[in-house]
Amino acid sequence: MPELQTADATLHVEVEGSGEPVTVFAHGLTNSCRELAAFTPFAPGTKMRFCFRGHGHSSAPAAGSYRFVDLARDVDAVADAYGATCAFGTSMGAGAITHLIGERPDRFDRLVFLLPAALDVPLFDTSTFDRTAEILETLEKEQALERLIGEGAGGQPWMRDLAMMLWQDADPAGVARAIREVVRDVAIDDRERLRAVTAPVLLICQERDRIHPVAVGEALAGVLPNAELLVYPSSDALFAAIPELIQRVGSFLSEAA
Repeated sequence: MPELQTADATLHVEVEGSGEPVTVFAHGLTNSCRELAAFTPFAPGTKMRFCFRGHGHSSAPAAGSYRFVDLARDVDAVADAYGATCAFGTSMGAGAITHLIGERPDRFDRLVFLLPAALDVPLFDTSTFDRTAEILETLEKEQALERLIGEGAGGQPWMRDLAMMLWQDADPAGVARAIREVVRDVAIDDRERLRAVTAPVLLICQERDRIHPVAVGEALAGVLPNAELLVYPSSDALFAAIPELIQRVGSFLSEAA
């Protein structure tokens, strides 16, 4: 798989498809480029899924380099290297893209945010994330993953298999560093700066989600001039809608070709 060397990290990149549009896919905290693999086969054009610093097969720089400004540089480096004109981000990935377009409003032609989690207000409670970081820092990798996957799967085999796929390439130290820093950061210092972003944006949220509050999607829809907000009533409803969403996202991105 290709590797992209930046000033302070080596990023693992997986390229799929060809032609236009060219879209960079940015995953969420603790996950890897595999998180969005369900979307990329059905999206048009060229797709790049990459692992953020400290995640998956990418390198893990020293502590102090896992803020949204650093993650935005990862997105921008991959987008520049492959000529991406569109971006798809989930959770932390959406926050990294938010930071990037706050600095460069015309960076992308089309944007998709799935379960955005960060804007200009820090998380009110980081205790769950801190506990995850502590487990990764204090236990051997196999023990840490068994603990975290067992707790997160809730006894459901399919959730355990999915979690194992997302965690199996994890660098515990790198993920812990990312958790410690990014959950205390904000994606952008002033949401009003996003009013300069004229690109069409598709926002996908779900209700009753503590980590990805609908309020973040609503706030983004309120300041992004050309945004469409889709809200699902629960995680089960969102999961059931994945086939429909894959088609919706594919059609949305194809309009940039």
